[in-house]
Amino acid sequence: MKIGFDNKKYLEEQSKYILERVNNYDKLYLEFGGKLMFDLHAKRVLPGYDENVKIELLRELKEKVEVIVCVYAGAIERNKIRGDFGITYDMDALRLIDDLRANGLDVNSVVITRYEGQPAATVFINKLQNRGIKVYRHGPTKGYPIDVDTIVSDEGYGKNPYIETTKPIVVVTGPGPGSGKLATCLNQLYHEYKRGKVAGYSKFETFPVWNVPLKHPLNIAYEAATVDLKDVNLIDSFHFDAYNEIAVNYNRDIESFPLLKRIIEKITKEESIYKSPTDMGVNRVGFGIVDDEVVQEASKQEVIRRYFKTKCEYKKGYVDEETLQRAKLIMEELELKEEDRRVVTPAREYSAKLKKESGRNEIYPVVAIELKDGTVLTGRSSELMDSTAAVILNAIKYYANISDEIHLISPVILEPILNLQKNVFHNKRAALSCEVVLIALSICAATNPIAQVALDKLSELKGCQAHSTTILTRSDEQTFGKLGIDITCDPEYPSESLYYNI
Repeated sequence: MKIGFDNKKYLEEQSKYILERVNNYDKLYLEFGGKLMFDLHAKRVLPGYDENVKIELLRELKEKVEVIVCVYAGAIERNKIRGDFGITYDMDALRLIDDLRANGLDVNSVVITRYEGQPAATVFINKLQNRGIKVYRHGPTKGYPIDVDTIVSDEGYGKNPYIETTKPIVVVTGPGPGSGKLATCLNQLYHEYKRGKVAGYSKFETFPVWNVPLKHPLNIAYEAATVDLKDVNLIDSFHFDAYNEIAVNYNRDIESFPLLKRIIEKITKEESIYKSPTDMGVNRVGFGIVDDEVVQEASKQEVIRRYFKTKCEYKKGYVDEETLQRAKLIMEELELKEEDRRVVTPAREYSAKLKKESGRNEIYPVVAIELKDGTVLTGRSSELMDSTAAVILNAIKYYANISDEIHLISPVILEPILNLQKNVFHNKRAALSCEVVLIALSICAATNPIAQVALDKLSELKGCQAHSTTILTRSDEQTFGKLGIDITCDPEYPSESLYYNI
């Protein structure tokens, strides 16, 4: 893989910048935009970026840092799913707490934002409290967003409880956008100043990258990633007016800046040090780019990947047609085609060949995978296993130099599993999933050295690209995610079944 980003340089720049901000206050509330951990989007568009660099930064500052996790009550009530992990936002909050603790970071509490007694949110609160986690309930802010006098009063921010913190840097994060992070930061600022403390607010941003051009593929890829939120990158006019310097930000931050500035000035009773939304951000990503050509190509590939994702989400009913059309316009803006993703054509061609040979008007599930040396392999579905399982077995055989004719998994292992699925679980999708096949392979590896050699090659698949001619089940999506394979799908279901395709 060609490297386009210097992770070490970025870490040094970002740490230095945060510490400079802290020096101005008794306490700094640092809102983390985007993902605190497992930032796979950043990893894909910035080759060389460590998906967990933010947590590494916080580990370096851990003596000065504690974390507040925000979860929007409405997201819990709607069972909102985090797409990259396939889990609900409340479960992602639990995963986040575990990961923060595992990295030695102090998790202060969880805030349930815009809480209005939602039953599912109440159950989640009880679950957290029964595990010894402090929970705060914050209701909607009275007067927001019009009446600043009410917002910054005991009827507004003052009505929500103050979160007791002890360290100079308070990181405020949450599972995805709309978690209520900004409102929590401003609520805390209000209470700090009521107590005579000097507190500040900053936003840890990654995208859009303020100091690369507006129409750079890196920034366009951010629009593609947030197409459902209708985010649009714009020139920060406030920054240009203040400094005569062009900076890129996105519409929501630019639109909300005048109100946010007024609120902060009302709380602090002095003029804000921030002249623009870009000023508020702590974003040194642009300074870590070392090969712009590599970053541009990676960003274009991400735009294509996001387009496929949006097409599949539209097919599933998760997004509307307007969102799909916007994703298509972003593709056209960069003059990209679906086939510019190298694994798409081999998968489709093999599927079309199977269809022609069968003489039946059916969609044949095929997965193509591009390995790190550029080799493209394919796998097809059969009565025995899914196309996802077939292509993974083909790939690890290739890496282990094992002949394609050699069976890695004994029929003695597979047949009882198939019978269990058909006759006991009454699963109409009897073909074995990728996860089940890999478990079967690990069982065979206990007695078969060749199977063990193949199993050891699974780690080689991390970072590989793949494409499926049909929508994957959630189980197969998660398995590919765990293997570190970036997979896209054509928006077609493998069968007419309404239940067994989910």
